[in-house]
Amino acid sequence: MIELDLPYPPSINNYYGYSKRGVYIKSHGRQYRIDVFNLLRELDIQIMQGKLSVDVDLYPPDKRRRDIDNPMKCLLDALEHGGAYVNDSQIYKLVIEKKEKVVGGKCLVRIRSLIN
Repeated sequence: MIELDLPYPPSINNYYGYSKRGVYIKSHGRQYRIDVFNLLRELDIQIMQGKLSVDVDLYPPDKRRRDIDNPMKCLLDALEHGGAYVNDSQIYKLVIEKKEKVVGGKCLVRIRSLIN
């Protein structure tokens, strides 16, 4: 099992940008991916294989109304990019819980292998 204490993910509404060339990830989205990548390297996390279960506790940075699923695409893509797992299609169970706000926001993630 992997347990991670991560920064609060950026909103999917501000994650992607659009140009004549197509869709791209904006700078704060790229920085989030880099931060997650560096943390996983620092912790020497090995890539998980097979079917996975992911539990996420979201601690928003303020009291604004937020959709619970809004930060998930950014978070799951950053974990994939960082090497927690090969592809987010491996996730067969996803449990998300929104908690009370904390200064700066944070995200607690637990990734487990599912036994068939």
